Amino acid sequence: MCSPVKRAAAPASSMAGPSWTGRLDDQLGRFDVAEARQDRASRLLDDAAALAALSAITSLVRGGLNEGDAAGSSLYEATTLLLDQLTQPDVWPALYVRWEMGLLSALGFGLDLQECAVSGANDGLTHVSPRTGRAVRGSEAEPYVDRLFALPAFLIDPKADVFPGDIAAGLRLTGHFIESRLFASVHRGLPPERERLLRRISALG
Repeated sequence: MCSPVKRAAAPASSMAGPSWTGRLDDQLGRFDVAEARQDRASRLLDDAAALAALSAITSLVRGGLNEGDAAGSSLYEATTLLLDQLTQPDVWPALYVRWEMGLLSALGFGLDLQECAVSGANDGLTHVSPRTGRAVRGSEAEPYVDRLFALPAFLIDPKADVFPGDIAAGLRLTGHFIESRLFASVHRGLPPERERLLRRISALG
């Protein structure tokens, strides 16, 4: 007797009326052809930086998540929000860095930015250890500052201003841990799309 074919509705926010077909839930299936409700890429064709971000997002999701990964559902809403903001150049860069922080956290590789790894203080946090992923206070960071990643204030305070260089600093921070924790765990390097995004953002200042 043939195994039953299972069908499930796809997320409705981006597709109109698709359904998924597969023999079993944990096996590769297929989506029926459907029309997209939102063609996000076409809205970004004149914005090279936003296109670079879109490429980085898709490459990180494709390379960092396995099929059927439970973390995918928790990342869906945040990723959709980010994609919808890519037409807002004053908004998406900081949101993108926060999204990468959320990606690390959702996949079990989150950073500890609650208190200083040296003193235990929870104020004045300015750097992150590349080895432990823990925050360090400015006064304690001074002797080791050349070996630490800068911690932009907007990553620990949603109301903080974003200053020139903060986005690139945030991308260097998250990129290090995405490569050394997430992609190292699956024996892959950081996707070239992500590296291109950092170069573009750094060039823009």
